[in-house]
Amino acid sequence: MDNRKKTAFKLILLFGLVSLFGDMVYEGARSVNGPYLKTLGANAAIVGLIAGLAEFLGYAARLFSGYLADKTKSYWLFTFLGYGLLVSVPLLSLSGVWQAAVVFIVLERLGKAVRSPAKDTILSQAAKQVGTGLGFAIAEVLDQVGAICGPLIFTFLFIMLGKGERGLVDYQHGYSLLWAPLAMVMFCLYFAYRTVPRPETLEKDVSGESGNGKLSKVFWVYTVFTFVTTLGFANFALIGFHLKARNVLTDAQIPLFYAMAMGVDAVAAIIIGKTYDFFKVKRGNDKAGLITLAVIPVFSLLIPGLVFSTKVSLVLAGVIAWGIVMGSHETVMKSAIADLTPLPKRGTGYGVFNAAYGLAVFIGASFTGLLYEYSIPAVIIAGVAIEAVSVFIFLFLRKEVLTGRS
Repeated sequence: MDNRKKTAFKLILLFGLVSLFGDMVYEGARSVNGPYLKTLGANAAIVGLIAGLAEFLGYAARLFSGYLADKTKSYWLFTFLGYGLLVSVPLLSLSGVWQAAVVFIVLERLGKAVRSPAKDTILSQAAKQVGTGLGFAIAEVLDQVGAICGPLIFTFLFIMLGKGERGLVDYQHGYSLLWAPLAMVMFCLYFAYRTVPRPETLEKDVSGESGNGKLSKVFWVYTVFTFVTTLGFANFALIGFHLKARNVLTDAQIPLFYAMAMGVDAVAAIIIGKTYDFFKVKRGNDKAGLITLAVIPVFSLLIPGLVFSTKVSLVLAGVIAWGIVMGSHETVMKSAIADLTPLPKRGTGYGVFNAAYGLAVFIGASFTGLLYEYSIPAVIIAGVAIEAVSVFIFLFLRKEVLTGRS
């Protein structure tokens, strides 16, 4: 293994540790934000709207942060600023009304918007050395270790507090425990910067397209597919709300199920990441890995009918499917941008992709929250119908990829 590959692996692992501790912070919070908002007096429509709005703002802002990161080449600065805004998560321990909690939830998502295009660009430069699917999969596995540990903080805390429904003070105590992993995030990030201050030196441009400033037709078809399939994907804040409101699971079990989904996510990420790289090599085409996107609409079709049931066994099956889809989102979807965009436009590419993703989450979560107040069967029918449409878009995308069109 040459020095550039060793350095690339080191940077990928360091960013994996940053994500590990970062996910302990915000995934821990996200596993209980729905029940917490219910405790503060919010209803399903409000929870759906808040979840969707926070995700939309967090993703839409990436369009601008990605563009600015490309223009200024200040990828590390945007990464540091974005992770710094994670301070809003432990500050949730100070909120006593749902309106205040909303502010902190939105700030956390905006922080992710500031850092994500820049961070993913840096990571993609290292991943080009080892295989984009594998590179993002390694980072995702470490990411999911944190995503498992974060929710378990709340699970163990609630178990230690004894039986009974958890109240406001119990949730606030849990949020206050997240200061420690936040400190580790900033330490690991600083070490990553000191190790590879100029990550652009890691990328070898095999395709010779680094000077091309255009985003391809396949990129735009891929973006449409991303929007539609994400539109029908159930948001866990509303899933958690449903599980608490219908007494399907206890307060301690809800974050535990979320942690299980994150474990499935980690395993799925490695499998699909390696499969993504396999198709690229087998077909001699950097875009051929997009074929693996088929798993997203297929599993997403199953999720609504499972997670919005009142049977624990069905909910568990739905959570497993949810984890598989999330692993695909975080691995293949991010890997694809690295292979579909030239380096000078990569931050912009991640920004466009994330803006479309966020808009879909906003519309989907808000619409689902409103439908939930009206009828759970309507929620299930709508989710399945949307994912059925995304299957046809995927087939068109597959045709574009296999025929070698740009």
